[in-house]
Parts: sequence; C-alpha cells; structure tokens
Amino acid sequence: MRNLSYLFVFLFLLPFITKAQLLSNKEEFSRKDSLRGQLTPLRTCYDVTYYHLDIDVDIKKRSISGNNLIKFKTLADFNRIQIDLFDNMAIDKILYKGKKLKYTREFNAVFIDFPSQIKAKSIDSINVYFSGVPHQANRAPWDGGFDWKKDSNDKPWIASANQGVGASLWWPNKDHQSDEPDSVLISVTVPKDLINVSNGRLRSVETIGKKKSKFNWFVSNPINNYNIAINIGDYVHFQDSFSGEKGKLDIDYYVLRENKNRAKPHFEANVKPMLSAFEYWFGPYPFYEDSFKLVETSHLGMEHQSGIAYGNRFLNGYLGRDGSGTGWGLKWDFIIIHEAGHEWFGNNITASDIADMWIHESFTNYSESLYIDYYFGKKAGQEYLHGNRRSIQNKTPLQGQYHVNNEGSGDMYNKGGVLHNMIRTIIADDHKWRNILRGLNSKFYHQQVNYDDIVNYINQESGFNFSSIFEQYVKTTAIPVLIITDQDDGKIKAKWKNTVDNFEMPIYIGTADNNLKAINITNDDQTLNIPNLSKENIKIDTFNYYIDVQKN
Repeated sequence: MRNLSYLFVFLFLLPFITKAQLLSNKEEFSRKDSLRGQLTPLRTCYDVTYYHLDIDVDIKKRSISGNNLIKFKTLADFNRIQIDLFDNMAIDKILYKGKKLKYTREFNAVFIDFPSQIKAKSIDSINVYFSGVPHQANRAPWDGGFDWKKDSNDKPWIASANQGVGASLWWPNKDHQSDEPDSVLISVTVPKDLINVSNGRLRSVETIGKKKSKFNWFVSNPINNYNIAINIGDYVHFQDSFSGEKGKLDIDYYVLRENKNRAKPHFEANVKPMLSAFEYWFGPYPFYEDSFKLVETSHLGMEHQSGIAYGNRFLNGYLGRDGSGTGWGLKWDFIIIHEAGHEWFGNNITASDIADMWIHESFTNYSESLYIDYYFGKKAGQEYLHGNRRSIQNKTPLQGQYHVNNEGSGDMYNKGGVLHNMIRTIIADDHKWRNILRGLNSKFYHQQVNYDDIVNYINQESGFNFSSIFEQYVKTTAIPVLIITDQDDGKIKAKWKNTVDNFEMPIYIGTADNNLKAINITNDDQTLNIPNLSKENIKIDTFNYYIDVQKN
C-alpha cells in the first residue's frame, strides 16, 4: 500500500516536476555577461573579414605584446563599435588611418569611437596594440588561458586554450561566435631555439635580431576566434598525407623532440583511419586548404581548427581509460578521434551562440560511436553509447541561455550522443541518416547555426517531426517515462509522462527482442495492438532509447 501511495504522488507531481526541470537552467546574469554574449548594434554594424594577429611572447615574464589588425565590412552606418579584451590586458593604442582613436572600457568590452561616421557597405580596418600578462590556466583546457609548462629537458612548453571563456582573454577581437573572419594571419615571435605552431599553414619564418624567430601561419578558411591558438616548444616536425574525397590532404605532426619515436606509430594507427571513417559519415574534411595538424601539448587537448592540440600521451582511450566501461573505447585514441570530430561539428558547423554548444559536443560525442561503427559494427557503436549513460547527471539542460555567453550542461557530451543514436533508431534508415549527417556539413558548410537550424534540417530531411524530442532532451532534464498499463479487458495501453507538451516519440515494442516494431506513443493512452502482449512478456527497446519505464 505504501508503494502504491508513493506511485500516486509521483504520477500526480510529474507535470509539475517537468515544469521545474524546464526552468532548471535559469540563472542570474550581470551586465558583464550581456556585454560578452549579446549582439548589440555596436557589434552587428560590422562584419570581421580578416585578422592579422602579431605578438611577441616573453616567456620569462609570462607576458605578451603586439597588435591585431582588424579588417571589416560595414553593415550599417556607425561612429562607435565594440571589440573585446579582458580588462587585465592593457590597450596601448588603437590606430585608424594612422591616427589614434578614443576608446572606453567596461569590464571586458572596449568601445571605440571614430572621428566621423563610417558609412555602410564599405571596407575598413583598425589596428589594436595591446600587452599584458594573460590569465594563467591552472587546469587547461577547462579553465582557459595560457598553459606555461616545461618539458622533461627543462625547455619552455606553452599553449593557449580558451574555449568558452573566449579568445579576448589574451587578444583583442570581436569575441562572439556568430562572426568568423574569412582568413587570419597569425604571427608569433619566440626565442630562437623554440618553434611556434598555430593554425593553418606555415607561410614563413623570419629572423628577428639574434635571439628571436617569428613564425607566420596563415588560415585561408573561416575560423572561430576560440580556435586560434599558439603552441610553443622544442618541437620536431614530421609529415604524412591522406587520399580523401577532395584529393590529397596534407598531414603535419609537431611533437616534443623526446616523443618522436612514440608519436609516429601511434598517429599512424589513429589519424588516417579517423579521416576515412569521418569522411564516410560526415563528408570531406572541411579544411583541405589549411591541412590537418596534431600539435603535442601538456594539457589534454582542444579542437583548434587545422591545428588540434593533443595531450593524450600516445595512449588509447582517455588517458588509457574507457569511460563507457565496454572496452570499445580502448581501441582508439580518444583525443584524436573526439577533437578531430570537431573539425566537422564545431569548426565547420559552429553554434552562433555558445548556448548551443551542445551542437558541437553532442555530434562529436556521437562521432566516437560512428568511428566504432565504421570499424567494428553498428552494435559495437551503440554499446559504447549505452555504456556512456552512466555519467549522465541530468542536473541542468544541454542548452544554455542565449546572449550571456552561457553554455549548457556537461551532459551535452554523453546525453547528446545518446540522443543522436535515438534519432537514428527512429529514422530506421542508415542510408538516410548518413545523408543527413553529410547534408548538415554541406548545407551549413563554414557557417554558424542555432538550435532551430539543426532541428529543422533533420525534420525536413528525415520526414519526421523530431521537434518535441529535441525539446525534451536538449532543453529539459526530464527523462520521458513510458507508462505501461494493464487494463481490465486484458489490453495493454501505453503513453508518455514526464515530458514537454505534445510530446511524441516512436519506440520499439514487442514480445521478443527479435520481433519489436516501432509504435508512435504520445501523451495520451493508446492500446498496443500486439498479439499475446502482456505486462509480463512485453519487450521495450531501452538499449537504444534513454527512457524510464513504469508498469502499472
């Protein structure tokens, strides 16, 4: 009787629990957050087309100094714009046509005033000179900043990593994911016995005096600010190539001198197999013109476009571990597969607001499963995703809040991957599903997207309305409960509870594992017309569906 009472209370409270979970990501935000995350007219009036970031790194002082040339198209008349630079970094001057501009600062925003109105539909530029000691990352890449380390030979080993917190942590730019420059030149001056590796291709190396070298790296494709990186160390370089869908792809590796012999066989075993699998599932690698690189770092890794930071110690798994507990995660290097997956989802397709970072991480987590699928079969990939469920916490939604630089829950990784496997299961046509994944990367090639772009595209191409499913799993923390009820007449009824309004999702139900059929279930009771079905022999695909089941 006690259990029945609890069940009654639970079912009565389900609608209210769902509403609470829908609101569980509401937070208080400040003007500082809005200045960082909102697209005001001071930002939308111009479109960045090019950066030339030119810095000198003082390793002893852990400081940087230099300038950033910002070229832009004017989209509306203006005499003031906003750029971004953390307030611990100094602005030495801002030049426009050779003259200094006036500016004011508020938190990490910089408001620049022009002497006269800049007209729309013109091309213009400013040059921002800056210096300072950038924030030091204590737990790179998670906390963001500069990672100042030394290798085993006591030589400097330095990297930047600033996803989320933003590139304006160390250099001045329009720090919003909605605006990517069409190309970038990254010039980094370092001591002569060291090498700097950044994104794109090495254009030249200049000798600066007797003790320094300047490395000039050019990125010819659009790139998000947070992807622009520096990596300084006593690196050795070796090369490879991949025959892919767009021809020959150059592959470059930069590792510490001491690790060259370990790196070569490990990278050979992981990189080209990854490219084969991902080009099959997602289409051509999106940055052939800029090559593909792995750069060894002391931190674990980051998806820096065409120059991925790698710190997994030449081990399979995640530092030798398999988070899924299935064993499938130990057959490949997690950082190579995961961070390279971001070249398609995150770098090619970029969320216009960090609130939709779930787009990057959910598809990239799912790419791990597809890598397994490509080499070990579909069931193996699904077993991996099922094993990953054990780390899902459901404390806050996958989607953050717009306009305040707020990302969603860390569940965007594993719960996101589980969601995409459910979408694939519902579509029940792997050829169509593969075309959808490839189509996303073609339709939104080198573009910024939001939640609606992704959901609407999948709806359109699949012929099924997934809107309530995405809303449920991305915007709430509530897990749908499939209520199975045994009626007095012997019939079995089913409906969804603990869901958003008008939720519907087909799920596979039957009396034996090899005889399940897809039945579209809604929030209303419906009879399951399956011969000889009973509450005792009912089988439900809870392997591919992330749901709870309640039998009454």
